[in-house]
Amino acid sequence: MKFRVTLKAFDNELMKLACIQLHEILVKTECKLEGLVALPIKIKRFCVLRSPHIDKDSREHFELRTYKRIMDIATNSSSVFDALLRTELPSPIVCSLKVLTTGEEKEEEEFEYNYGTYYRNLAADDLRIAEEKARNEALKS
Repeated sequence: MKFRVTLKAFDNELMKLACIQLHEILVKTECKLEGLVALPIKIKRFCVLRSPHIDKDSREHFELRTYKRIMDIATNSSSVFDALLRTELPSPIVCSLKVLTTGEEKEEEEFEYNYGTYYRNLAADDLRIAEEKARNEALKS
């Protein structure tokens, strides 16, 4: 069974902290960590007029940097999946966890479970729903 963990954040230092935290958890379990890949930084630039009425030559420039990293994990035990769902990452980090299937099956992804800042309050309900989906998919197979 393979997992893909995708981390997104606006702060690079918190991203490094989250990667170290996940790496420490994965070292304790019996899994094969296939690597931590840093994807290119996405930069959005905005130009805003300083004055609402006149003086169009006076402008402010802002940029929003999005850092993204991908980590692939191969394991045979479901305890790794449970440990990843229970980790407490820093609040501005958005983490998505995908279960990847093996090559003989048709679909590439079974389901995706996202959690992060905006999903903290709904984490318990989402976890219950994700477990029900996983059970239903297992019963269908």
